[in-house]
Amino acid sequence: MKKFVKDFKEFIAKGNVMDMAVAVIIGAAFGKIVTSLVNDIIMPLISKLFGAASFADLKAVLTPATEDAEAVTLNYGAFIQNIIDFILVALVIFIVLKAFMKMKKKFEKPEEPKEEEAPAETELDVLKEIRDSLANGKKDE
Repeated sequence: MKKFVKDFKEFIAKGNVMDMAVAVIIGAAFGKIVTSLVNDIIMPLISKLFGAASFADLKAVLTPATEDAEAVTLNYGAFIQNIIDFILVALVIFIVLKAFMKMKKKFEKPEEPKEEEAPAETELDVLKEIRDSLANGKKDE
């Protein structure tokens, strides 16, 4: 049990865990902003275009309400609303991340071009050098 606790402490102390915790907290806060954007700004505009107060209100009555029981309804509007919410949230996150990556790229230092390494000499290259050296040596005599 002591080894487990020790390993757990080491795991928690690592920087990656702390970075992930910060990312989750910021992600939750960002999620609220995006949800508000979708629910309070974008969805009213979409509802106005389609002439419905809200997609969530669309439903099909399977069994009408009686004195003893509530109506049984198929709430397909809520399903459509959730799909639209997902697509819009994903779109907003995509746009924000794309802008962030563009900005990050702009502020990063450009990488210095790497010096191209000369290809390693093969045996044939070495033999050619020896031949040329010997040929030049005989010419000098």
